[in-house]
Amino acid sequence: MKLHKKTIRFLEFAVIGVLMGTLEDSIAVYFVTGDLVTFDTVWIIVLVAVPFAFISEYVVDHPKFWEKLNIFKREEYENEKK
Repeated sequence: MKLHKKTIRFLEFAVIGVLMGTLEDSIAVYFVTGDLVTFDTVWIIVLVAVPFAFISEYVVDHPKFWEKLNIFKREEYENEKK
């Protein structure tokens, strides 16, 4: 993988995974608890969001992930398409 692709992948991880995950979790905490979201709460949310962002961006979105997982055999998939 070229450096440019690695940089884009890391930015996807950082922006989409961590920042968006933190934002949506902060909104959820606010609506569920009704309290203000403090820095301590955001810190915990970030700690929770990072592993999920990593799994989402680096594992599941990897180009060969679905090939290696191989849930369906190719013959079964071809039969389902018909």
